[in-house]
Amino acid sequence: MPRPRNLLSLVAIVAVVLCGAEAVRHFHDRSLAQRLAAAGPGEIVMYSTTECPYCAKARDWFDRHGVIFTECNLSVSEVCRQAFARLGAVGVPTFVVDGKTRSGFDPQWIATALGR
Repeated sequence: MPRPRNLLSLVAIVAVVLCGAEAVRHFHDRSLAQRLAAAGPGEIVMYSTTECPYCAKARDWFDRHGVIFTECNLSVSEVCRQAFARLGAVGVPTFVVDGKTRSGFDPQWIATALGR
């Protein structure tokens, strides 16, 4: 059976590692956001639906980081549904950036597609 002191040390180490990982994620997100914030209107297009939780997470990430994007909601727009069908995409969110298409939210891919 572990000693209380050893257990406390283990808990402290786990806490430090988790806090460090969160700090790294925060700075990585901030760096990506700065690269994406330079995007102009229409450079990042997100095809979404109203009920998609992944779309909501992407929308929230863009909003929290001040990134301009154009949303084309398939739930409310026939024009968006037709454009989405022409893309041949398989799910939402789907992003079109500089003529490149990808399903799933990946800010790093968006930055790369923008050339930033």
